[in-house]
Amino acid sequence: MTTTLTDHAIPLFPLGTVLFPDGLLPLRIFEVRYLDMIKKCHRAGTPFGVVSLIQGTEVMRAGMPAPERFHAIGTRAVITHFAQPQPGLYEIFTRGSTRFRVTASSQTPHGLWMADVEDIPADPPCAVPPDLTYVAAALVRVLDALTASEFTPSDTPKHFDDAGWVANRWCELLPLQPDDKQRLMEMRDPLLRLELVGDVLDRSSFEG
Repeated sequence: MTTTLTDHAIPLFPLGTVLFPDGLLPLRIFEVRYLDMIKKCHRAGTPFGVVSLIQGTEVMRAGMPAPERFHAIGTRAVITHFAQPQPGLYEIFTRGSTRFRVTASSQTPHGLWMADVEDIPADPPCAVPPDLTYVAAALVRVLDALTASEFTPSDTPKHFDDAGWVANRWCELLPLQPDDKQRLMEMRDPLLRLELVGDVLDRSSFEG
């Protein structure tokens, strides 16, 4: 069944990961259904939506029993770096921006998902409370150790005094199940998200 979407529909990229606001996500694009989409987004300077898979795989294969199923809440991805090392292959770097909720979706004949979405408000500014400053301090140490990595640019803005930003970066780093990351990303209260991250750190030996 095909759903009629509005002219404001955005393309979706279902992935086996969760993109958080301000998160960094490198991608290698080689599927036909995404090559044209990424090229158009890059040329127009428009984002696409990243949604986490519930069913299916990132790469569409012949004979798949059913189309992908994905969570209704995702994050817009803005292309910050674009390269084409060879024909039929794009290498891009993206940054998460705003969260959204899918209100209607439809798949094109060549497999690309399009969706009408409504924005979810950004986390309100929220200072890291005194009893959780150790969570921010630990993140400083971990990110300092990762700045030499090509996947963690040193010029990335850092907001160690903001509870939501600190929680989001830990959610990306911790070895959490995808469903747990999805639930944390969907939470509207950044302080509660940070408290839950602190609980995970207290129970783990994660050191980066």
